[in-house]
Amino acid sequence: MNAKQFVDNWVSLKSQLLASFMDSHDGSEVAARINALQLTPSQHSQLRDILDSALRDTMYTLLLGLDGAGSIGDAEQQSYTLQDESGNVISECGELEAAAWEAFHGQD
Repeated sequence: MNAKQFVDNWVSLKSQLLASFMDSHDGSEVAARINALQLTPSQHSQLRDILDSALRDTMYTLLLGLDGAGSIGDAEQQSYTLQDESGNVISECGELEAAAWEAFHGQD
């Protein structure tokens, strides 16, 4: 796995989470709370867009933190080396930032 594939997995997770949150039959707590709001179709669409933006920004920020291009929480900004279970390096410093920008913001 390389940095792009790693980021692509996060993009996929974002899509899965958003679908789960917005599916009234999913059974998740988030889906149940949204369903309880009894939103109009327009409101439902607006909420979907808001959650999509929140998930995108959250995942992008987390990836930047892992890359060393941003801090995680109140911690000092630093770089991390991502490795798979076999010790193969997934990402060198700076690779996640570029892949994350393209994946989360490049299509806009």
